[in-house]
Amino acid sequence: MLSATLPTTATGTTTSKEARNLYCLLATSLLSLLFILSFSSSTNPASSSSSSGSSPFALSSHHLQQQQPNSLTPTPPSIAYFITGSNGDSERILRLLFAIYHPRNQYLLHLDLTANQSQRHQLALSVQSVPIFRAVQNVNVVGKADFAYSRGSSAISSTLHGAAILLRFSSSWDWFINLSAADYPLVTQDDLLHILSFLPKDLNFVNHTSRIGWRESRRMKPIIVDPGLYLSAKSDIFYVTQKRELPQAYRLFTGSASAILSRKFVEFCILGSDNLPRVLLMFFSNMPSSLASYFQTVLCNSQEFKKTTVNHNLQYVSWDKPPRQEPCILTLNDFDEMIHSGAAFGSQFLQNDPVLDRIDEEILNRTAGKIIPGGWCISDSNNDPCTVWGDTAVLRPGPGAKRLEKRIVELLSNGTLHVNQCSETLTEEDSQTAQNVTSDQNSVD
Repeated sequence: MLSATLPTTATGTTTSKEARNLYCLLATSLLSLLFILSFSSSTNPASSSSSSGSSPFALSSHHLQQQQPNSLTPTPPSIAYFITGSNGDSERILRLLFAIYHPRNQYLLHLDLTANQSQRHQLALSVQSVPIFRAVQNVNVVGKADFAYSRGSSAISSTLHGAAILLRFSSSWDWFINLSAADYPLVTQDDLLHILSFLPKDLNFVNHTSRIGWRESRRMKPIIVDPGLYLSAKSDIFYVTQKRELPQAYRLFTGSASAILSRKFVEFCILGSDNLPRVLLMFFSNMPSSLASYFQTVLCNSQEFKKTTVNHNLQYVSWDKPPRQEPCILTLNDFDEMIHSGAAFGSQFLQNDPVLDRIDEEILNRTAGKIIPGGWCISDSNNDPCTVWGDTAVLRPGPGAKRLEKRIVELLSNGTLHVNQCSETLTEEDSQTAQNVTSDQNSVD
């Protein structure tokens, strides 16, 4: 070794110290150089991914790494989407999927039994033909489909089925959103994930009211039989001549069929030991249009979840004239109003309506037939930046995030949240009665 050749005199000692200092300086410089090179490589996605640009199938763990967020940017959440459609809706479902896709999310596509099996098979083949879907494997198609009559109770069964499948596919998503093929986003996924990343993950965005009104005589008291629960062939629902009285053990709430539900609440409805979701499921099994009331009633009669409700599902809907029974079809005439509403989604649209093209062009920056670009898309190609994939934790929110933020701030303000929350319209007496009934039923189980 070099140190063995040095003399042990005072001068030699000084020389030895200088040599050691020199080695330390060289080692420090070398480490600094390596750090700078590695930092430059990690912050230049174009150079690090240039080799994979010709092969979009090569989605490595590097592309999907989950970086630790700093104190100002929390980790983006994950959304589980359940998208439903009927006969002939495959094209609409795919367009909706392309418009709301993000690698962090989970997607389950469902064509109900009004569509034949060949349509489901073709939908699955279309999903597998998209490189990013095949690489990330976060898009699935229900093979054994359900009937889902919107005017019956089989829609509840289908939605709970979809949520249960999504729970099995992934244990990391934070919110569940059910959409129909007639819905469409009004913000990008980067906008939505960015805003949701700053919110408590136990919030449930659900339109709800205990003011039943005309629904009491037309939806709450009538008794129906939904053949989608027990027949394998399409048959319309039919009404029973008798009517029933409203329950006294719990208060009924109603709203809209689409909602943004927390994972914890979904697990409560499917896996929880509390019997309330099953009791209400039995009651709603014979009620018309019950999907618009089931989750609302479970939330607002639950001591654990009623304080987590936000009285808006972040959807823009234009209703018909009173009694506001059916949503109107959205067109170009509604564009400005629905965008300025700050909603995350709009409902309902006709297939390939010109208003969808305008949303793609002006709001989503999405090219026809392509996936909506986001921060994870790092290709230099102007035609399709998502042919090369980067870090899924990188979000690039745009103007839609500002609109959505403003809307949510309004909903969560003290003057709005508690006044419109179901706990304010549910009397303490009714709440205690529901709790006692549920406790008695659990004790029987």
